[in-house]
This record gives sequence, structure tokens and C-alpha cells, in this order.
Amino acid sequence: MNYLDFEKPIEEISEQIEKLKAVASKNKVDVSASIRQLEEKIKSRKIEIYSKLTPWQRVQLSRHPDRPYTLDYIQAITQGNFTELAGDRFVKDDKAMVGGFGEVDGKTIMFIGQQKGRTTKERQIRNFGMANPEGYRKSLRLMKLAEKFNKPVVTFIDTPGAYPGIEAEERGQAEAIAKNLFEMARLKTPVICIIIGEGASGGALGIGVGDKVLMLENTWYSVISPESCSSILWRSWDFKEKAAEVLKLTPTDMLKNKLIDGIISEPLGGAHTNPEESYRFVKEEILKQLNILKQMLPSQMIKERIAKFCSMGVVKVLD
Repeated sequence: MNYLDFEKPIEEISEQIEKLKAVASKNKVDVSASIRQLEEKIKSRKIEIYSKLTPWQRVQLSRHPDRPYTLDYIQAITQGNFTELAGDRFVKDDKAMVGGFGEVDGKTIMFIGQQKGRTTKERQIRNFGMANPEGYRKSLRLMKLAEKFNKPVVTFIDTPGAYPGIEAEERGQAEAIAKNLFEMARLKTPVICIIIGEGASGGALGIGVGDKVLMLENTWYSVISPESCSSILWRSWDFKEKAAEVLKLTPTDMLKNKLIDGIISEPLGGAHTNPEESYRFVKEEILKQLNILKQMLPSQMIKERIAKFCSMGVVKVLD
């Protein structure tokens, strides 16, 4: 397992446990009592560490290399009953954005989300989860398809931002995201958006307009990353921890400012420590929210969706 810098105390105890197990296996001795004591010690240290995480530490957890990605959630929630759809019908298929129909407890749902890679080759293919315009156009095509067949849409957000390359701008990156915002606000079908990792800038917002916007416990959602904010304000990345704090990007801050609708709990230590439990939490929340939304008429749903986003922020008109 990969450990972050603030998880070193947990790593040290885990190493002690592994050494004890090796000794027990080699010398045929019973060290179960000692192992139980160390496991209890790990649990108490985890509670101590994760109960007072700083905003920057949550950012680090959201980027953990072992953290589940979009396709991990989709495959687990649908139990493999998922059909991926490709292409934007204009340019090509964008591997950084995935989507398709999946079945969950007899309900057909359109799943869409950014997908990162784990190996170097996968990261190149997925473009580090940074979608091009064709990715956002593909996602909109799939949303419209879901609307046509009266199926709900669930989006998984996990991106450091939309791809900022020249070719992306030439193909209309800003227009593609703006059109998604406009069309998602008017979709006549339930839309649930879940931040499962990084939620950065317009790249996240491009699939983030929904009736319910939720965040996993150890994720972040902001107009800019802490590193980029630090480099703009202080001309250096050295102030990224301070930037993470002032950006108010944690789920708790976002809920307090009424920018999201709820927080989904994660297993102690983060989603990567117990992916199966995290999948269960997300699935239960999706089904709960869909049961609420299905009671609403499309016109009422659209009206409340638009009103929610229009109420965000403060505008003062000067005389």
C-alpha cells in the first residue's frame, strides 16, 4: 500500500505487524496477541489522524494512486452489467471521458465520468483524466440519449481540469463546456453528480450541473487547484497548503456554502483502504436520491435545478 506523508505513523505500525508475521511464520510461534494490540493501535492512530485532516491533506487523499476511479465505481455498482458507448459524432472518442448504460438493482442508469489511468501508458491514453471538447460533447450526447429513453443520469467527477492544450481550444473547449452547462440545466431526467476525487474548474463543472451534487468525504471541488492558486498569488507552489485552506474546497466548506447537497462517507483512511465499502456507500446514496427525484415532475425538477444554481453566489448592484 502507498502511504502519504501524514500517514507515516500508520505505515510504521503496519511494518511492525508484517515483521511479526514473518517471525511467526519462520519460527512457528504464536504472536497473535501482539498483532491484535498493534492492529488496535493502528485503528486508534487512524481515528486520531483522519478526524483532523487539513484541507491540503484531503487534497492529497483525493489524488491517492490507489483510490478508485470512475470505471471502478461503475463496474462495482452495476456488477459488470455496463455497456460503454463511444464517440461524440463530430471528431473522435475521448478516452478521458467514459459513459454508457448500466443496470443497478433492475434500474437502468446512464453513467458518465472522467477516467484516469494507473500505469504510465493508461495515463497517456486517458490524458490524466483531462477531457478534450469531444469528451464533453460525448457526455452531452449520452445525456440526451438518456433523456430520450427517460433514464436517469449519474456523473462521476474526477479531473484536474479540462485539457488546456492549443488543439483543445481550437476545437472549442470553452463552447463545449458552456453548452453542457446550458443543456444539463434543462435535462428532463434526474441528474446526480458525485465528486469522487478531484473536482477542478470548468473541467469538473462540465458534467457537474445536477439535481443533486454530492461529494465523497476526502475530495475537493474548486475553480482552481491549490498549486495553481499558490503560483498565481505567491509566484510559487510553496504556499499550496495555505491556498487549500483559503479556497474552502473541502466537502464541509462546500456544504456550508450551499454549493453541494450532501457528503458521502468514506471508509476510515479513505476510499482506497476499503473500496468495496466505498462502492456500497455510493450505490446506496444513488438509489436513495433517485427514489426521491422520481417523485418529481420533469418541469418541477428543472425549475428547482435552475433555481439552485442561480442562488449560488452574491451579486451587488451599485448605484
